[in-house]
Amino acid sequence: MKKSNINAYVALVIVSIFWGTTYLASRIGVQHMHGMLLAALRQGTAGVLLVGFFLLRGYKLPKLPVLSRLFVIGVLMLCGSNGLMTWAMKYIPSGMGAIIAATVPIWITIFSYFLVQRTRITAQLILGMVIGLAGIGGIFYDHIKELMDPQYRFGVMLITSACVFWALGSVLTAKWALGVNYLYGAGFQMLFSGVVMFFISLLMGEHLNVTSFTGELWGSLLYLIFVGSLLSYSAYVFALNNLPPSLVSIYAYVNPVVAVILGWLVLSEKLNWMIGVSCLVTLLGVYLVNNAFNKNKKSYERSK
Repeated sequence: MKKSNINAYVALVIVSIFWGTTYLASRIGVQHMHGMLLAALRQGTAGVLLVGFFLLRGYKLPKLPVLSRLFVIGVLMLCGSNGLMTWAMKYIPSGMGAIIAATVPIWITIFSYFLVQRTRITAQLILGMVIGLAGIGGIFYDHIKELMDPQYRFGVMLITSACVFWALGSVLTAKWALGVNYLYGAGFQMLFSGVVMFFISLLMGEHLNVTSFTGELWGSLLYLIFVGSLLSYSAYVFALNNLPPSLVSIYAYVNPVVAVILGWLVLSEKLNWMIGVSCLVTLLGVYLVNNAFNKNKKSYERSK
């Protein structure tokens, strides 16, 4: 096996495990700071570090059309998705958030159908969507009492919207040929989204007061910056450029399991056989949808 392939598999393991831990870190952080401001500091700081690294290495600024597209993708995927998802962690368990986030491939399939190519509707695709929705339904069945709480419902709405924004941004990323180093481009996306989320936080009446930071908040923020954004995203991009996308998508099935177990162990979040089975059913549905989409994509590329 080539060394690059070995490194790519290591990168995939990093993404699969460590991205799953960011739900717990966000859940801890939002107990001390509004989620939108926490996400702004996370992405903005990571963006400054990443863009600064490439500028010091002699990279030139991308042209305005490329920067504008990076801005759109950054706002969709990191402000609209990560910002809302972090905010949602204030109201719902971290494991629940990760399970809902696992439905992203379903949303990507829907947006790809309308924006990129007419995905062929197959029996497997429909079956996967039905199974995935049944799994989510099973999870919520065990949280009926919580659904009566307006804040809990608001958190579910936030993270569902976050999934939609991430899927739309992912499809646009695939559709637009940006012609810029992936990590360099990701740095600008983080930077742009961080600035936008910071101004949104100000409009919401949130203010940054570093002197009031607790040890837990510092730990959460630093973990999200260096492990969640810099390490894990870099590993994700490396894996995506050295392994088949269908293999890299495995991370989406491992992340929720990691998040659910950590939430149960560290924060004593609810975990029973109903939630466990429903989680597995949801992931099975997502797998079927993702697999059907990849088959359609390969068939489409061969016909071109």
